[in-house]
Amino acid sequence: MADSETVFLFDVDNTLLDNDAVQEDLSAHLELQFGRASRDRYWALFEQLRDHLGYADYLGALQLYRLENLDDPQLLEVSRFLIDYPFTERLYPGALAALERCGRIGSTVILSDGDVVFQPRKVWRSGIGDAVAGRVLIYLHKERMLDAVERRYPAGHYVMIDDKLRILTAMKQAWGARVTTIFPRQGHYAHDPRELAAYPPADLTIERIGELAEGALEL
Repeated sequence: MADSETVFLFDVDNTLLDNDAVQEDLSAHLELQFGRASRDRYWALFEQLRDHLGYADYLGALQLYRLENLDDPQLLEVSRFLIDYPFTERLYPGALAALERCGRIGSTVILSDGDVVFQPRKVWRSGIGDAVAGRVLIYLHKERMLDAVERRYPAGHYVMIDDKLRILTAMKQAWGARVTTIFPRQGHYAHDPRELAAYPPADLTIERIGELAEGALEL
């Protein structure tokens, strides 16, 4: 693949898509189907699995919950809820426009963490995958896969857009001046005082992803 002058790397959850709202919808659905105690048990398993894997695995947590509830047919309804979720309704305003504008400047690539089933489903069902012409990378720990990113999408310069300062800091440490980091203050991580205090600021902080479609980015 020929070098592109600039490659824009976009995170998904709470960067292009309001994943906090997705979790709220799932939580309400779990409480409706199973009650509050079972809802809380699912999220406890979810957090345990995330601590173990390092990324969110909604279907994996559901599998763990199933092991504790082997004869509950309502589990199939929760699975259907997740697989058929209307992710297009949870795109942040201006998300697709931001991808389109950055795509006029350079190449756009999705660079996300996640499982191998649900995260791709989210990307494609939301329309994000089509918006970047199928240039989608999903890893267990994307900040450890930068050599692979470079091999697949070589560039003179990278721009990483992510709601987690931890990720942006790791990429800045690896790539230095070759990367511009952009921090959209969306979602709970982006407003966690401990996260904000633990890492240096990004090269550019924006309040909304839509600002990238409105001229916030100067390269």
